[in-house]
Amino acid sequence: MKGLSLGLVKVLIKMVKLAQKQGMKGTKGDWMEFLKVHDRKLGNSLSDPTRRSNDVLAAFLKTLVEENHLKFFAKVMQCHLKRDVVGQFTNISPDNEIPEQRLVRLSNEHPQYLLHYSFPSNDEGWEITKLPKKSKALRSNAIVAVDCEMALCEDVSEALVRVCAVDRNLRVKLDELVNPNKVIAVYRTDITGVSARDLEGVTCSLTDVQKSMKKLLSKGTILVGHSLNNDLQALKLDRARVIDNSLIFMHSDGPINRRPSLNNLCKSVLGYEIRKKGAPHNCLDDASAAMKLVLAKIENGVDNAITLVQEDVLNSEMAKLFLPKIPKNVPTEELHKVISGDFTIELKPSKKMQEDKSSLFAIFKNSQEAHQAYEKVKGSLEKVKFIELGLKNKN
Repeated sequence: MKGLSLGLVKVLIKMVKLAQKQGMKGTKGDWMEFLKVHDRKLGNSLSDPTRRSNDVLAAFLKTLVEENHLKFFAKVMQCHLKRDVVGQFTNISPDNEIPEQRLVRLSNEHPQYLLHYSFPSNDEGWEITKLPKKSKALRSNAIVAVDCEMALCEDVSEALVRVCAVDRNLRVKLDELVNPNKVIAVYRTDITGVSARDLEGVTCSLTDVQKSMKKLLSKGTILVGHSLNNDLQALKLDRARVIDNSLIFMHSDGPINRRPSLNNLCKSVLGYEIRKKGAPHNCLDDASAAMKLVLAKIENGVDNAITLVQEDVLNSEMAKLFLPKIPKNVPTEELHKVISGDFTIELKPSKKMQEDKSSLFAIFKNSQEAHQAYEKVKGSLEKVKFIELGLKNKN
């Protein structure tokens, strides 16, 4: 293990930290229990993974043999490889990094990137967009913003029903309704703006959209979006060169890091609200807003901080959707597949710690949005065996 590169050492440390966060247990228990057995002299008194040897880190990871653990770490490794690819752009001209590429790197190096961008890209139906080898393409500052709308299907999967993409001049490059070729249980029309009637006679498929997206991204083009990981999940598209506005503008609110909403960013940076309260999303407007935000970031100076205005609701008006007994290895993306709307996840503190489950809160901006999300998901609860929902307003 002494010959490991610095990059691989960082991956080992990250994997152990993620295993801690997810509460993973191997054949010798969790990380703390493993340390007690593996090193009786130090025990778990030195539990920080960064202060343990590579051999100890690797030995712990080898105890995690469950299939879901192996799949999770395979995705983390895939994410690490994407980071290496992104690093190639900087290495070409490290002293003359273009603003667009710096934003790619800021997105890619964000602490939450591994959590949100570890896609199951080797699964059936997924496409990995390859980057060109020509140095000119690697230095391309071309950017395309995308936004997707999804509906909930009877098999509890999330299906793409509309996709829009615009270039940096806000010219429409793609605007398609998509037939998921599945039975849709909940259209979420009041959120997506797409109804059953809209999809009548639509022949465009996810495969067709993937071909269009790969063509748009064929020359090193950077893909832009807000919480872009959700759109890539819907597109089943893995892309290394991305800019995620929810990461580059991310702020800290106390001990909990929250990704700002698109509406909050538009008010803070662009000076307008993306939509009126209660209005459905407009896929094209959201893609355009994502592009405007990146251009504003570049114009303002990539490394200059932009103060975000306080969310338009008081804490007393915020609402939480209570999610009890959620398996600790369920990724955030799976919760977003089941629950509609713009929300963040918070761990509910508990004195009674369960080995394999935890209680979470899905935090919405107000009780109305929380109720809407609850109403849309409760009819499918019997099909979603890993989740039980109740509604709890924040006092």
